[in-house]
Amino acid sequence: MNKKIVTVFGGSGFVGRHLVRRLCAEGAIVRVAVRDPEQALFLKPIGDVGQINAVAADVANPESVAAAVAGASAVVNLVGRLSGNKKTFERLHVTGAAIVAKAAAEAGVQSLVHLSAIGADPQSKSHYARTKAEGEAAVTDVFPGAVILRPSVIFGPEDKFFNLFAGLARFTVALPVLGAPAIPRLSIFKDDALVDIDMFGDGGCRFQPVYVGNVADAIMRALEDQDARAQVYELGGPQVFSAKEIMELLLTHIGRRRILFPAPFWWLTTIAWFLEKSFWPLLTRDQVILLRTQNVISEGAKTLADLGVQPTPADAVLPGYLDRFRLVRERHLRSV
Repeated sequence: MNKKIVTVFGGSGFVGRHLVRRLCAEGAIVRVAVRDPEQALFLKPIGDVGQINAVAADVANPESVAAAVAGASAVVNLVGRLSGNKKTFERLHVTGAAIVAKAAAEAGVQSLVHLSAIGADPQSKSHYARTKAEGEAAVTDVFPGAVILRPSVIFGPEDKFFNLFAGLARFTVALPVLGAPAIPRLSIFKDDALVDIDMFGDGGCRFQPVYVGNVADAIMRALEDQDARAQVYELGGPQVFSAKEIMELLLTHIGRRRILFPAPFWWLTTIAWFLEKSFWPLLTRDQVILLRTQNVISEGAKTLADLGVQPTPADAVLPGYLDRFRLVRERHLRSV
């Protein structure tokens, strides 16, 4: 990467800040292309003087995108939204992705990495998943050598997954097990027990959380490795968790006890109908549709290992940034 210019669209976001740090360490000149450059100024101290440049660019505006990629040898598109309406998803995931890829091709960019998502499916009923798949197709149409990365749920210090539920645990007595059935299963004479009641079925939705640092490492390898060109990689951690196991893991690391309750899809859809009307919804009906699909690496897919990246276990990272949610920590702070 030495002395090369790399343009990162959405570089001020969750994944972007970790990628920018790695690019700077390799000596690259980094253009952080965002709609509001002021929001990317916090990245400046990561690099040397003049190494990081925040530029104004809207992925749906061809002129601004072309200016951002001019002279670059590599481009990374991290732009995406998990919540929004159909129009927003199409603008960012499809139109924007195509504009970035076309500009990169016309500028003679050597490497293009496009961040998609596990679950991308042109036949999905979820607008998010469907537009992610359509965006992949739009990218490879104009830049056949593009590398597509599909991460599972990404976790790390600034994530909106573990941090969200850990924050909820501060103010609630119960946490939901997403996708668990509403009606408990009743078994007779199971495992030498007279009656066995299973409140959560198979534990609800399946996730394979991947550490944000691993995703950034995967992008770096995809930019550098010629063999990665025109390949699709699914990025997941070393362990698959059910929704119930996720909540138990979370509560273990924040040192709290909370009631877990089944949250079936019909209930989530009802709650989402109300929540999605807020300014920044915690859950939408489109996300509930997405939850019905297992968020895990598909059989036979290329993975982090194929990019030479060792996946990091959640247990190795979570304690470092969930500590602030621990009950014992709050008691200590109040006593000081």
